[in-house]
Amino acid sequence: MGEEQGTTTRVRAASPRRPELDAIRTLVVVGLIFFHSALVFDERDDYYVKNGDTTEVTTILSGLAVVWAMPALFLIAGFGARHSLRRRGPGGFAAERLLRLGMPLLFAIVALLPVPQWLRLKAADPGYHESYWRFLPRFFDVRFEPGEFPFVLQGEHFETGHLWFVVLLLAWALLLACAARALPRDRVRRLRDRLAAVAGRRGRVLLLPALPLALISALDGMEEGLAGWSRWAYLLFFLYGVVLATDERFRDAMRREAVLAAVAGVVLMAIGMPLFFVVSEAGGDPFTDLTGPALAMRALYGMTGWCWVVAILGLLDRRAHPRPATSARPPGLGRRVYVYLALGALPIYVLHQPIVVAVAYFVVSWQAPIAVKYAALVAIALVLTIAAYDLLVRRTRSTRFLFGMREPAAVRPNTTPSPGE
Repeated sequence: MGEEQGTTTRVRAASPRRPELDAIRTLVVVGLIFFHSALVFDERDDYYVKNGDTTEVTTILSGLAVVWAMPALFLIAGFGARHSLRRRGPGGFAAERLLRLGMPLLFAIVALLPVPQWLRLKAADPGYHESYWRFLPRFFDVRFEPGEFPFVLQGEHFETGHLWFVVLLLAWALLLACAARALPRDRVRRLRDRLAAVAGRRGRVLLLPALPLALISALDGMEEGLAGWSRWAYLLFFLYGVVLATDERFRDAMRREAVLAAVAGVVLMAIGMPLFFVVSEAGGDPFTDLTGPALAMRALYGMTGWCWVVAILGLLDRRAHPRPATSARPPGLGRRVYVYLALGALPIYVLHQPIVVAVAYFVVSWQAPIAVKYAALVAIALVLTIAAYDLLVRRTRSTRFLFGMREPAAVRPNTTPSPGE
């Protein structure tokens, strides 16, 4: 595996086709409908609309998801960014990301994101009768806060909502384009070869990337509004994805360490999650406190997230590697549904939360147990989100452009785009 010494080093460029990464991205995006619906009933989270009865069960279950789901999305986005950057160059990559991510972000800020905030006010105060159109100017009453980069626009009601992911992804992509233009290529290649050589040693692909994540999580804290991770930890996951895409030796190492990563992730979670509740029960804030238990919990959380990402990617890659020869038979129903959802990952992501909040606004008034309300909320929101994607987005060129979708001619039949594309 890539000796650091010697006159030559054999580099195997990472393949842009990683079906397991497409599958993870699609699973996480669709799963967010289930996740955000659960927050309506969560005892701790300050969601837009809250049910009268709440439970801590959702806190535990959501903790099992947030520790790996959004980090995996950023890593997958970094993987796709590396291949896009190599094809288009820094300038072309930056322009493409501004269109593909910036346009859906701007459209959603104007047309979608004010809705949950308006419904929050209506749900919190039965006497609130301000119309949506009268509320709208107050939503856009913003101030410039450069210290909150990249969330530089702040306001009493203004927010980027669930599109914080798109804001961060766009910011990290533009920073990557600037770095790619500024850094000498030979220096980057030498660094890649050294990292690949280190990754070939037992346990290094787990330990070395986990330590910066532990440090950032412990000292910078965890941002509850960003799915429980620091924005700078997400930058690391994005950069890890960029590095992963440069050489197959990183992929080999993750595949080899997958079982060890799974065991380590379970053990670290078993130690760290009780600390979360210990800090909370003591009246502290596990997300930001600088007490010993809070620092230890967040450090363990950072390491757990990396272990779970390595385990999930490595184990799925083991199943897909080596790939058996495919037949010429047309894809079955399951494959067609998967491709349909995978191609719509970004529109579904943009659409889902305003729909979940709108449905929850009515569901919480029902006289029914939490389980019944949750099942109904998920079912209705899922159907409405997919229907909105199908009927309002994917059928016309203009709406596909507004939601960052590629044109059908840009995607080969029976395939999904490369991860992060």
